[in-house]
Parts: sequence; C-alpha cells; structure tokens
Amino acid sequence: MKTMICNATIVNEGEQYKGSVLIEDEKIAAIIRGAGEHIAADRIVDATGCYLLPGGIDDHVHFRDPGLTHKADMASESRAAVRGGITSVMDMPNCIPQTTTIETLEAKFADAATKCLVNHSFYLGATADNMEEIRRFNPREVCGLKVFMGSSTGNMLVDEEERLKAIFSESPTLIALHCEDQRIISANTLRYKEETGCDDPEVSYHPLIRSEEACYRSTAKAVELAQHTGARIHIMHISTARELELLQAGHIRDKQITAEVCLPHLYYTDADYARYGTRIKCNPAVKTEADRDALRQALRDGRIDVIGTDHAPHLTSEKVGGCLKAASGIPTIQYVLPAMLELCDEGIVTLPEIVEKMAHNPAILYKVTGRGFIREGYQADLVLVKPDAPHIVDSESIVSKCGWSPFEEHTFRWDITHTWVNGHAVYADGVFDEKVMGQRLRFNSEHESCGLVTM
Repeated sequence: MKTMICNATIVNEGEQYKGSVLIEDEKIAAIIRGAGEHIAADRIVDATGCYLLPGGIDDHVHFRDPGLTHKADMASESRAAVRGGITSVMDMPNCIPQTTTIETLEAKFADAATKCLVNHSFYLGATADNMEEIRRFNPREVCGLKVFMGSSTGNMLVDEEERLKAIFSESPTLIALHCEDQRIISANTLRYKEETGCDDPEVSYHPLIRSEEACYRSTAKAVELAQHTGARIHIMHISTARELELLQAGHIRDKQITAEVCLPHLYYTDADYARYGTRIKCNPAVKTEADRDALRQALRDGRIDVIGTDHAPHLTSEKVGGCLKAASGIPTIQYVLPAMLELCDEGIVTLPEIVEKMAHNPAILYKVTGRGFIREGYQADLVLVKPDAPHIVDSESIVSKCGWSPFEEHTFRWDITHTWVNGHAVYADGVFDEKVMGQRLRFNSEHESCGLVTM
C-alpha cells in the first residue's frame, strides 16, 4: 500500500520546506523536496496549505488501564492521542495493579496490543522493595523507570535517601521523576487546614500546599543524587521558575539531567483557579504567572527539553471538592498539538521548536528506534495540520468517560486533518479507522542514528 502526501510544508529537524512524502506500507519510502514529480500511489493526499510534522511522542500519560477503567481506558485515550497529534505514548505505572513487576508490565503490553491505536511503552514503577525487578528489566524493551519522590498511590512513594541512592546507582535505564517533597506538603496541609478551619480548603490553596518550596527541594535532591551517582534522570512536569535554576541549557544529546514541561503549566496560572476551579487541579500545582512565563522562556533557551501532557482523565464527579478532596489530573492529550500551535501563533515558541520538543527530543532522550523524525526508512508516524480550521473535539466519541477539560473552552485555529501511525491513516478528515493497532516501542542502547541539526 502506497500513500503520497503532496504539496505539504514539511517541518523537520530545524527546517521548513515545501515537499511531498511517500509512505509505503509502514515506512517513509521517499521525501521529495519542492514540487517534483509525484510517485504513483494507491492514495493521494493533497496537503496544499497544510503542515506535515512527525507524530508527537508523549512521554507522560495516564491511560488508566488496568483497574481504573471507570475513568478511561487505552482504547478511548489512544483515540484522544490520535486526535491531538500524538502517535506514541509512554504510560505511567500508578494503575491497579501497579506496574511494579515485569509480569504486570508484560500484561499491560499484551492488553495494549489489542486496543491501543498508538505506539506505546510503559514505565516500571519503583517502590520501597522492588530493586530485583528494576535490575531484571531490559532497557531495549521498556521506556524507563518511574520514581515518585512525591506522593503517589499505594507504596510508590520513594523519598528515603538511601533507597533513592540505590535506585539511582543501579537503574539500567533513564529514571523519570515526579519531584515534590512530601514532608513539606504534609506540613503545609496542616498549616492551611488550621488557618482556614476547614478539612478541605478551596482549590486556590493547592499551589500553597504543593508549594514552590516542595518542588524545588525535591528537584534539588534529585539533581544532587544524579550528579553523585551518574544516573540519567528526566524531571517531569517542572512547574516553577526556581527549579529552572537547577537546569542547564544545551542540546539534549549532551545532557545527563533533562526536564519536561506539561501543557497545563504552560497555559494556566493561579489566577485561573477562580474561573476553572478544580478543573485545573493537577500535581504539581499550577502556580504563578511568573512561573508560567519562566517555563515558556525555558522552552526557547533549551533548559526545558520535552513537552508532555500528563494526560490524566477523571470522572466529573471525582473532580468535586477542594484542594485536598478533588482528584488531581487534567485530560489534555486531545488538545496538545493545537494548543502548542496556538502558542506558536503568539510568538512564544516556534514551529520547529514544537517539533523538536514533542517529537525529536523524546526520540533521542528515550532512544526510540526509528521514530520521531521524517526520515526515509523511519516508521511513518506523521501528522498533517491545517491553519485557520478550528480544532473541535467530539468528546463523546473520544473520551466519553472523563470529565470536562479546561482546554475545551479554548478556540484553537489549527486543526489536525490526518494522523498516520505506522503508515496507517488512523484519523482522516474526521473519521477514525481503528482496524490496526499501534506497535510496542523499541529502544536502542546507543541510539547512534538520532542525531539532530542544532537549531
């Protein structure tokens, strides 16, 4: 099967140019710069006026399978991913049962093979007592190890220093980190309960309880441990300007310590709690305008390496309450690329930088085999976006189980017209084709082939 995508503006590896791409079966068979002659194909897609990008690789999702499927599942959330321009995802281990053994990890892969429309991998979660499992897993088969240095479900909080040193010293792969100091959070919780005289203060207290200090102290500890042990760490959902002081600019290939920012922290501030309430409650908390603006700047100067979503659906009923009782998490993946393109229109980030942070850099950081770039011989994971075409998500057909997303209220001027996963048009002009599932991601030990043109 051959598909020819003609007359697009291709955005890839720091360049934008007019051209066409030939897909043959699962792979990119040819890239033709300029008008050129069109190669005979079974299907022609006229992409005049559209931009062709490598599919996004989201390193941070909660698809809720297994055990929490009353909220969402891999089928519904992979549809949302496709609609948001994401073709590969890495899913978190805090489900039921937790993904803390090789057996539970492989069970998730087997489940995904039957219902996940996008390419996928799953983190192994660290606990206080699963070091043998950490030593067992194959870094070519699994995206990474997830360590919650802040509160999580079950026994997945790991904040004791000797235990962390052991994990940092012995992990065979990248360590992805949730950094919040639980002792500071607990002390702040008691303080604001006493000050307000309430067991569940209103949501505006959320960034005061899960404070800048809680984030900074935990991130500083992680950086210090990484420097001491030589571990490769990736600090997820950075939310404060102060944490950025611990990070360095530069190309991702040269870094031992990297960082991710997630969509809610790039869009919202603590002033937005008055409008959206618990709809923007997430961990770490959305903080000040100065924090948001510093995160946006860090995208440009290279201190932030990856854009993720922390996509985390809950039922609307689970978002009821204040800063302690309402569930933390926001469904975002179905909006992520149009939302980032909106920031591009505002001059906050460039289109090549979006592609770098959402596709190229995750591929390099996680050593993903054959994805993340528009290159001949690579898997045809591609997204076609059109300006001046409003991005409207039919939540009933995509994420019907989860509560309303604050991003629903935004009007984005970019729409995704097509998403190809391994050469298969999973989404085209408003129609999902769910006959073919995504593939298990594979990882190189050295990843020699994923060099990038420095922008």
